[in-house]
Amino acid sequence: MGFLQLPGLGTVHYHEYGSGTKPMLAFHGYGMTGKQFNVLQQSILTDYHVYGFDHFFHGQSVLKGWNEKQILAGMPKAMVKLYLHEWFKVYGRQRISLMAYSIGANFALTLIEDDADMIDEVILMAPDGLAGYKGFTFLQHHTVGRLLFKTISKSQWMAPWLLKVLKRMAMIDDSLYTIAYNEIDTPKKREDVFYTLNLIRFLQPDMAKIAAQVKKYNIKCRLIFGSDDMLFPKKAVMPVIELLNNPEVHEVPMGHWLVTAALDLYLVNLPA
Repeated sequence: MGFLQLPGLGTVHYHEYGSGTKPMLAFHGYGMTGKQFNVLQQSILTDYHVYGFDHFFHGQSVLKGWNEKQILAGMPKAMVKLYLHEWFKVYGRQRISLMAYSIGANFALTLIEDDADMIDEVILMAPDGLAGYKGFTFLQHHTVGRLLFKTISKSQWMAPWLLKVLKRMAMIDDSLYTIAYNEIDTPKKREDVFYTLNLIRFLQPDMAKIAAQVKKYNIKCRLIFGSDDMLFPKKAVMPVIELLNNPEVHEVPMGHWLVTAALDLYLVNLPA
């Protein structure tokens, strides 16, 4: 493990694991840490040495010098390149691959926009960023949604109540309800959700540009979706998938909670 100092942002902690030799930068999903992908021992980690970053408000990464007003304004999209450029300063400029799950995909996709010439492969699991999620857009960008989000984050009862309503309306399933509830059941967790989603609100990948970069630099793309995922389902991103350069696409019989030993087993048993 180690730390990178990102100018203007803070200290980013990363985990190292994997028995392979090819370097891979990885970005986890909400509520996890950069060690999330360590369960993929038999499949991906036999080929790659992973550097898994903790997001801010997660693990040991620390945002420095940002007040609440700045956090709510969001980090500039251009700052994402600091992850790769500061990593290069430590490990040398070399070809890398990327891996991401859920909201972490916004970081990986943004890196492709400007540094595609250094990327061999990208593996995205239940990815945000390809088409987005209307609920996040409402909370992150609409005036009413942002006010509601702030109110919910500071209330003891509103977030659990809202999750129950969404579940009754079949807008989320039992799995998503459990995942979400476990991330909002204390005041600190609710504040972290609020700050995290606001900090990354402008990390909206330009998929037309990314598709062009993938094609130009012949980047291998592996996209993995859960057939029961109600948050980022495959059907919502089919128009984007068609733009990419012959991506390898998998839909596994799982929900949004995708990065598990079961996925590792699925991937290792794929036909050669």
